[in-house]
Amino acid sequence: MPQATVKAYDSVTRSGTLVADDGSTEYRVDADAMDSSPMFRFLRPGQRVTFDLVAHDGAERVRNLRIGLA
Repeated sequence: MPQATVKAYDSVTRSGTLVADDGSTEYRVDADAMDSSPMFRFLRPGQRVTFDLVAHDGAERVRNLRIGLA
């Protein structure tokens, strides 16, 4: 399960960017990456997250984004 830090996040569009722990990869986050939990209104740059990567149309997509580390 990848771990990253939130680089940017817009609670209105529910989209943003994550930076992998080793700094080598940035992941785009869209509304489909999160469940319908209202806690994502409070997601902020600098927060630590875990997530799953799923192959979709030849690219990896962030899914099941969770605040905190596993």
